Amino acid sequence: MTRRRLGRTTVEVTDLGFGAASLGNLYRATTDAEAEAALDAALDAGLTYFDTAPHYGLGLSERRIGRCLRGVPRDRFVVSTKVGRLLDPNPRPTGSDLASGGFDVPDDFVRRFDFTADGVRRSLDESLQRLGLDRVDMVFVHDPDDQAQEAVTQAVPALVELREQGVIGAIGVGMNQWQVPMRMVRETDIDVVMLAGRWTLLDRSGQALLDACLDRGVSVVAAAPYNSGLLAKNRPDANAYFNYQQAPGKLLERVGAMADVCERFGVRLPDAATQFPLRHPAVASVVAGLRSPAQVEQFVARRRATVPEAAWTALEALSRPAAADG
Repeated sequence: MTRRRLGRTTVEVTDLGFGAASLGNLYRATTDAEAEAALDAALDAGLTYFDTAPHYGLGLSERRIGRCLRGVPRDRFVVSTKVGRLLDPNPRPTGSDLASGGFDVPDDFVRRFDFTADGVRRSLDESLQRLGLDRVDMVFVHDPDDQAQEAVTQAVPALVELREQGVIGAIGVGMNQWQVPMRMVRETDIDVVMLAGRWTLLDRSGQALLDACLDRGVSVVAAAPYNSGLLAKNRPDANAYFNYQQAPGKLLERVGAMADVCERFGVRLPDAATQFPLRHPAVASVVAGLRSPAQVEQFVARRRATVPEAAWTALEALSRPAAADG
């Protein structure tokens, strides 16, 4: 597995990353044994970058990663977590977080956005306890869509201080949009951006952000390369989702055209979707949600598949903003 350095830091990540939202029981339950097997399969395959967050299963994902990596030499893995959502005791639990948060766990806690310096420090302290670590390699400010000013003036400076103390190796922002990360790249001293779904084979709306990151020495972690599953099969289903909702007909037609191109060159659409983000020099890693050893093996195989340059040229001809098909 190729390793790439993040920005001007000494942190290096494998070019494939393990997205651990599923280990927090995203949409459905995953057992402890299944979670451990998936993490073990990743380590065996040389995939050693794991991304988690307090949001994922109200801390369950972090706890599982901590348990499974206990005993693994610290220099053998890289962990990123996130700040911006504090977990407070739930005064009125219903028994499940599925309806409000999307995770099949008891709703013993509620999430509360907090991008203040104190909130960031508390969030990271609690994450370190759940992970069983004394430091993490990366911390992302998580989804400051409506609190960009607070994130810029409080959250990032607090993380910079922690980076200087050696508690964090690299700092950044993780979002499903590119506009706020663009501001943070221009105005703050971040090392990395995690961009979910906006730099994919289908949706390239994050192009300007990636170019700015390259100019400023900021690395990019490209998450959600399959756009909610639309690019996860050789050919999309009629009821496939894009950006967490039903994909419009025109978008399905364009993905179908991409599938035609792939078939013409003897390539599978998910292979191209996995490899595409890494074609931009700012991208250090592609992170996908993984739940089982089979998914880990499939992800690695997609990275290793051969995609001829002629196929990339033909796919490029189909490139345009996904919103144009909405």
